Amino acid sequence: MEDKIIFLSRTITFAAAHKLSSKHLSQDENLITFGKCNHTHGHNYQVTVTIRGKIDPISGMLMNILKLNEYMETAIFEPLDHKNLDVDVGYFANVTSSTENLAVYIWNSMERILPAGCLYKVKIYESDKNFVVFKGK
Repeated sequence: MEDKIIFLSRTITFAAAHKLSSKHLSQDENLITFGKCNHTHGHNYQVTVTIRGKIDPISGMLMNILKLNEYMETAIFEPLDHKNLDVDVGYFANVTSSTENLAVYIWNSMERILPAGCLYKVKIYESDKNFVVFKGK
């Protein structure tokens, strides 16, 4: 069983506002490109982080789910919940705050604090119909 790879996922929810806009486009081009999302609005984002690795023979776990939750609170909830992504999160000063770019931000934040090599996937629902999946570089 030691050579088997297991996947462990945890989901967290946070609320944040943003406005889809690109500094590379004019005001009219932004409105055409992003439509009503070119106005400040918010989402209740649901983020699932999946890690992978081998089961520890002593604990029988890949990682204690409470530890994974702590990592997610630090990397996702604390910096993003009830924030305006475009104003309060420095990463988005020059990056469009799309869900695609949010997935990259969350990946980078999680990768910095998780044990090396265990992050497998970040999945973000911005609504019950729209989601993005990012599996790293």
